Amino acid sequence: MSTTDDSPSIVATSLAVGYGHRPVVDGVGFTLFPGQMLVLIGTNGSGKSTLLKTLAGLLVTQGGELSVLGGRPGTQPSRVAYLPQHPVSSHTLPLRVEDVVTMGRFARRGLFGRLNDDDRDAVARSMQRTGASAYAQRPLRDLSGGQQQRAHLAQVLARGAEVLLLDEPTAGLDVAGRRLVADLVEEERARGVTVVMATHELGDAETADAAILLAQRVVAQGSPGEVLTDASLREVFGFTQPH
Repeated sequence: MSTTDDSPSIVATSLAVGYGHRPVVDGVGFTLFPGQMLVLIGTNGSGKSTLLKTLAGLLVTQGGELSVLGGRPGTQPSRVAYLPQHPVSSHTLPLRVEDVVTMGRFARRGLFGRLNDDDRDAVARSMQRTGASAYAQRPLRDLSGGQQQRAHLAQVLARGAEVLLLDEPTAGLDVAGRRLVADLVEEERARGVTVVMATHELGDAETADAAILLAQRVVAQGSPGEVLTDASLREVFGFTQPH
């Protein structure tokens, strides 16, 4: 995808990621520009979430170099939005969907900052885009898993970030929900947002600029056509692509 900005959004060179002093995956390298998307593909425990958490600044790098928006990961929270695989949401407090989505603006205003009209518009627009506006006033804990996922997606979109880090964003969603996520990702990319998505769905790589196939190591990385070969998929998943 072409872009008018020549500065890369994310640069990883010989990157090693893991917990403590134990690398889970090493040898990761890629460069992403505004509007581009990288998909991380692998089974559970393959290192996808670990890599995303490192990009978000939640884990320190184990080796190599990593730059996000020209700085260290985690230092620009208003410009990077991260959707974890299992979002932390209160099931004891009666937080409404609208409250949860509004939290997406806290990185810009601070926890106790006063929200302005732009913030409220961003919240309303994000709920409308994900379909969460239909239950904006309902407690999050009373919703189905798919509805909760739409609310968390709205929270991420409400931030208005330049980089989206999405860990299994279609989890709990039906076919219509998965199509919605794909459309939302394309809309964000069209406005210059860089997207890194972890998934085990091969179809998510169809429109990506790059892919990394993981199995607690880098099995393959490059364009989706180079990465998703029958041999590589058989090695990771035990099957090949349908023809």
